Amino acid sequence: MYYKTSDQERVKLGFCGHECNNGMHFCGFYETAQERDDIILAYLRQGLIDEDHVLYTPTERSVADFREKFIESFPDDRALLDNNPQLTVNTCDDLYYKNGEFSPIRMNVNLDAFYEASQKEKKVNIRTTAEMVWALDKNLDKKLLMAYEARLNYFIPGKSWMSICMYNLTRFDGKTIMNVLQTHPYTISKGGIITKNPYYIHPDIWLAENAPEYL
Repeated sequence: MYYKTSDQERVKLGFCGHECNNGMHFCGFYETAQERDDIILAYLRQGLIDEDHVLYTPTERSVADFREKFIESFPDDRALLDNNPQLTVNTCDDLYYKNGEFSPIRMNVNLDAFYEASQKEKKVNIRTTAEMVWALDKNLDKKLLMAYEARLNYFIPGKSWMSICMYNLTRFDGKTIMNVLQTHPYTISKGGIITKNPYYIHPDIWLAENAPEYL
């Protein structure tokens, strides 16, 4: 199924036959490792097939476990993982604490620098995903996390970039999940169901009401 999410080019998400347009910021919800992998492994595989620059930040699993489950799910595509310069598997420290502390504004600066560098030789689609429980493991102030999520809605649209922020419903409380809904224009739920999110609030409004210092 095709979801028109912008005027940019169509891209395949990799699961359930879904397609959307580039410049999209999803939140994905799951309760089990299998529900997570049904979305993430297929999404990453599609990016590698399409020769996107793929960035994955696992938190609830090791890199070895990721490789094992990927190969188990797609045994004919093992070569996609082997010495592939298009695949980057980060730790949360690599991605979110590059400067020693987490800052929503600095994250935008760092991501923008990465994007500009990635496009110098030729246009390349960027496909990212992270398991957001890293924020709980780091005891990060949830206001900072949600300000970062809101600000991604300034950063991602208009770029050759697609991101899925994965939230474990068994770990995050209801108030946080509501804020997650308010900061992501589309959701992905169990079974790969995509929904245009009726709870989404434009970052101008959300930040003004919840974190005005990050407008």
